[in-house]
Amino acid sequence: MKKIAAVICNYNKSAYVTECIQSVLESAFRDFDIIVVDNASTDDSVEQIRGKYGEQVQLFVNRENLGGSGGFNTGIQYALGKGYEYVWCLDNDVLVDENAIGELHDFMEQHPETGMCGSKVYHMEAPDYVQQFGIDIVWEEYCCEAKYYNRLEDGSMPEVVYSDAVAACSVLVRTSLIREIGPLPEENFLYWDDTEWGLLCNRAGYKVASIGRSKVLHCMGAKKETVNTFPLYYSWRNWIRFFMKYTPKENWEGMCTAFLEGIFEVVCNDLYLGEENRTKTVMHAYDDAIHGRLGRAEDYKIHPVVHSERKLKELLKGQKRILIYENRREGQAESFAERVRKAAKEEGMNLAVEVLPGHALDKRYGYKEPLLEETDMEPEVRPVTFTMTEDVFRLEAGNLGLATCYVDCEGRIVSSPEDAFRILNIPESRRLFLLSQKDLFLSAVKEMHS
Repeated sequence: MKKIAAVICNYNKSAYVTECIQSVLESAFRDFDIIVVDNASTDDSVEQIRGKYGEQVQLFVNRENLGGSGGFNTGIQYALGKGYEYVWCLDNDVLVDENAIGELHDFMEQHPETGMCGSKVYHMEAPDYVQQFGIDIVWEEYCCEAKYYNRLEDGSMPEVVYSDAVAACSVLVRTSLIREIGPLPEENFLYWDDTEWGLLCNRAGYKVASIGRSKVLHCMGAKKETVNTFPLYYSWRNWIRFFMKYTPKENWEGMCTAFLEGIFEVVCNDLYLGEENRTKTVMHAYDDAIHGRLGRAEDYKIHPVVHSERKLKELLKGQKRILIYENRREGQAESFAERVRKAAKEEGMNLAVEVLPGHALDKRYGYKEPLLEETDMEPEVRPVTFTMTEDVFRLEAGNLGLATCYVDCEGRIVSSPEDAFRILNIPESRRLFLLSQKDLFLSAVKEMHS
């Protein structure tokens, strides 16, 4: 009987999961069995796993996609029934160092006060940079913080870090603890389940540790909205639900206000950018969170990702020169210049794009009309100018004139009286949104705890 059940959860990542399995098999420490749970993948994951590893792994194939938490729990329940001492949860898109599991095991054996310990996680795409080394819950701001996020590995970080939680992409958990606090909260489907698990571990009187000598690489591609708003929905719904569930009573009102302001900012931004699909998904997530509709979301709540450059392309029509003023934001200006060139190319336009210092309305740098010659030559078409700014939503009314278009670090463009009108109405819209939603949100929190 082996001591550890290494549980790998997979969905539609045949190449990733086989590489993950191979890296686990190459571990120096060998006192484990590998359990792979496939969440009804529609690619060739099952065939690849069976063909390459056969009896080297115990493979479970779920009839439907149960999400990350449900998939892990399939393997966890098997491990509990077989009497393993530990469960090692692994995402399918990790590669583990040969000493990763041995270091976790040795630490747990020497520290009985620790209920779970995670690896030091590095970016797959940038292996010298830390993705997370423990997770802390920031109760004052109603969010989580990955410790040492994007820190260059320079040897200065501690060997052991204690925190509120660790990511389930590589975490070793005592089965005795799982019997006490339960498996991963399956109603989450995805995201925030590992954070809640860590919180429950700490509240049960055990520590949550991360071990620097246990190293893994993790690909973050699963959380990117490359195709649809699937990750957006679960991150928002479970984020809201977590703090509804665990925020102390005296902070309920502040928590409701903070989330409503955050939701308003996201919705306002996405509507301005023409990304209505993200707005729909966030509002579904909020509505489901406050009404306790958990588990897997219905298909109509997930929408394709649509990034439109229609507004920018309309501004470029008929132009020969585009002037972009840095306004002390050189990097932002260069990025926007590339965006302009790409949009022009897609429309078959031949544009000269110039990046200039200063502000378009500053006489030292601003555009100067060419003088009419004595001939009948007409002056050239006045080029569209763009001036960089930090946040167009915070521009004062006097700066919303249309002598230049403003572009902020989020890529939002102010170019018309309609844009200016919408921006000037944001404060009142925010007040009305909070007024209409706060009592509803607060009532849902009270009902949850009644």
